Amino acid sequence: MSPSVKLRVLREKCQGHARCHALAPELFVLDEFGNAREASAAPLPSEFEDKAFIAQANCPEGAILVDVSREG
Repeated sequence: MSPSVKLRVLREKCQGHARCHALAPELFVLDEFGNAREASAAPLPSEFEDKAFIAQANCPEGAILVDVSREG
């Protein structure tokens, strides 16, 4: 089994600090107010998994969820 890592931004919590985008612009896009959303709903390529966890740890609002699941 290999892990599948997905990223989700809780939009109701995002306050537009944009730290996630600064740390991982490949994973996040910003709207016209600077609020983030995930660039893709697909599982992350393995080379971006560490960046997802760094972005999550640096979100002052706790608006980023990184979901790790096992797939067969």
